[in-house]
Amino acid sequence: MKVLVDTCVWSHALRHKNPDKNIIKKLSDLINDGRAVLIGPIKQELLSGMRPSAQFEKLKDILSSFEEIQLKNIHFEKAAEFCNVCRSKGVQGSTIDFLICSVAHSENMIIFTIDKDFENYAKYLPIKLIE
Repeated sequence: MKVLVDTCVWSHALRHKNPDKNIIKKLSDLINDGRAVLIGPIKQELLSGMRPSAQFEKLKDILSSFEEIQLKNIHFEKAAEFCNVCRSKGVQGSTIDFLICSVAHSENMIIFTIDKDFENYAKYLPIKLIE
């Protein structure tokens, strides 16, 4: 099964001086198995944190080697629905977070994140989080 890797995981792996070995191991395994995927907004978030330079180009090249799920209207509509469901339960989240949930649900993928907000979303949304 494909795994949609959240921005915070990529950022932790690529930028943290002392990354958590368990996170790196899980991400490495997903990459080696060809299961790690991206969506455009995650790529944009990662690249937006880089100054235009050789580092920007290097990261762009690295990220281009991963499968990128093409977003469709249904993903955005489901993201809005998920936002409304969570909001009605008192759970707030970002537009990108709900888009990640929507894509993962619609494309039958697991989400790999270290963002604890997703644990709250999972109480009300039909999403799967990597253990």
